[in-house]
Amino acid sequence: MTGLGPRVDLRLSGEMATNLKERFPQGDYDRWICPRIGDCWKLARVRGDDRVVLRSLDGSLQFRFSAAEGFALQHFTDRLTVSEVQSKCRDRFGDAISANLVVELLEKFIALGILELPVPEAEPEIEIQSVGLIWEDCAEWICPDLTPYWTITEVRDSDQIVFKAKEGSLRALFSSAEGLALRYFVGYHTVGEIQAKCEQELGDRSPANLLVELLQKLIQLGILAWSPEEEQEPLQETDVTPPEVNAASEENPGDELAGSGRNSSGLKPCVHWIEHPEGYWILRNPEDVTFLQAGDRDKRIIDEVGNQPPEAIAQQFRVSPAYVKRLLQMLAATAMLEGSKPPERPKKKFNPMQLLFFRIPLFNPDQWLEKNINSLRWIWTRSFAFLLGAFLISSAIVGTNRWEAVLYQGQQMLAAHGGSLLIPFALLSALVVGLHELGHAFTLKNYGGIVPEIGLLFIMMMPAAYTNTTDSYCLVKRLQRFLVVAAGVLVQFTIWAIAFWLWNWATPASWLQTTSYLLMVSALVTVAVNLNPLAKFDGYYLAVALSGINNLRSRSFGFYGNLFRGKPTQEKGRDALVLGIYAPFSLVYIWFVFGFLVWRIADWSLTNIPATSLMLLIIWLIYFYFPSDKS
Repeated sequence: MTGLGPRVDLRLSGEMATNLKERFPQGDYDRWICPRIGDCWKLARVRGDDRVVLRSLDGSLQFRFSAAEGFALQHFTDRLTVSEVQSKCRDRFGDAISANLVVELLEKFIALGILELPVPEAEPEIEIQSVGLIWEDCAEWICPDLTPYWTITEVRDSDQIVFKAKEGSLRALFSSAEGLALRYFVGYHTVGEIQAKCEQELGDRSPANLLVELLQKLIQLGILAWSPEEEQEPLQETDVTPPEVNAASEENPGDELAGSGRNSSGLKPCVHWIEHPEGYWILRNPEDVTFLQAGDRDKRIIDEVGNQPPEAIAQQFRVSPAYVKRLLQMLAATAMLEGSKPPERPKKKFNPMQLLFFRIPLFNPDQWLEKNINSLRWIWTRSFAFLLGAFLISSAIVGTNRWEAVLYQGQQMLAAHGGSLLIPFALLSALVVGLHELGHAFTLKNYGGIVPEIGLLFIMMMPAAYTNTTDSYCLVKRLQRFLVVAAGVLVQFTIWAIAFWLWNWATPASWLQTTSYLLMVSALVTVAVNLNPLAKFDGYYLAVALSGINNLRSRSFGFYGNLFRGKPTQEKGRDALVLGIYAPFSLVYIWFVFGFLVWRIADWSLTNIPATSLMLLIIWLIYFYFPSDKS
């Protein structure tokens, strides 16, 4: 259709029309969305008249409209429907306006060429009843992730939402209840789970068949594809849905099942479920100290492992056999299945970078901790926490006032003893670190956790210690997880406070004053190192515990990886903000620390022992890149 000037396409909610009320029932065009005209046209009042002028932005065209039509045109903002604009006009002008004012205004726009109705391609009508969805059949279906392609916009002063395609002009109107359900279409909730969430939030206002009717509407509008002959995966988008189960650790071994016979094995007797208040389940294996995080549907699937073959499980829960196989692989990799063991770390060729960070396991302290924990449980009482807090605060206040004396004492000791202080400082630092690790271990044991390992940790060739507190992830209370991580730092602050008062009261220049001063300094230095959230010390795990984001570093890097590759991300809201802030700082820190260290080592080696350095480098390159015997 040719027009007289700038035109705006009349975009309708999921369907197009070739005319208005002559061909369509009122219920159809009432749902159309009035387009935005402000990009091409401007409204102006006529002086001395109640009419308005609609003028093109270039000033070449103008048309006059009545006051009621002008009021309606103010609401042509691409957000309100025809019926909503008509309602606003009726509230303003009452019965003085036509019952079809907005429809007649649209017809006038079309006649003037301001609006253009695209002619749709002929498509067969799809009746909602023809889809034939039944709750019993689709309750376990995974609702696909629609966020990469669609957005939800609330309609002002209305209980409806607009579901808009990110590309193109396709859009559809849905009720607020349907909009709530659509927000859960993120790729891992089932139909039944979303129905339950809507009933929980809306109460009696949630229709009994909300999700079934919503799926039928999405299929009718062509947003979802329906393939009734495919019983396993009726919605095409579910082909790319990832499993809900994720190992809650930095490393997720077990992508391959270690033995074909394990598919039919049941869970070990010691394995049990822990219900988390945040809406998921933790499958815990106290024997091997491993665990998995699962949703409700995957919990039901895992509960059937050992009771029936994988093919029957897949058919019962309407998932693909590959999905069940993936769950079995993860169960085997975490030693949840009978006869399975945690896989050993693959032995890799030596790399000099390994000298920057490596561990030496020493012993399993769990039985010793279990034997002694009862005599120490008073430490985790509220009364002791109050006394400890008062002691640390008073120590900090007095220590701040004595700060100049502390600095002066350090200068005097360095001038008098110099490098001879290094050995006692290192020994006292080792004592502080050891007590620090016991703080972690006893706190986890107090809350019922398992501590399978304590050992030595070398970071950039500097000795430290570590405690395996992986089992703390199975604590359902965030405060308990936080205290497990924070216990070590609290121990260090307590050591600092005790050492400070000993130094303050000791006779000047006595061995007690010197020793307490070194202990005080070693506690502060180790606290400063530990609270760094950019390295995997206590500061990092405190950030994990406080934010509730497991695998903070790897998820932050993955978040940016998806952004740069243009892939959709599952991270939403506050989590996305935290990950977006953490990744750049972490990356800069890694580059700075390791880059500086490598540069200093290379500079010293090539300056002082160039021939030896080059020879060692050649030998290592031959060793590292020479094919190894795979057998």
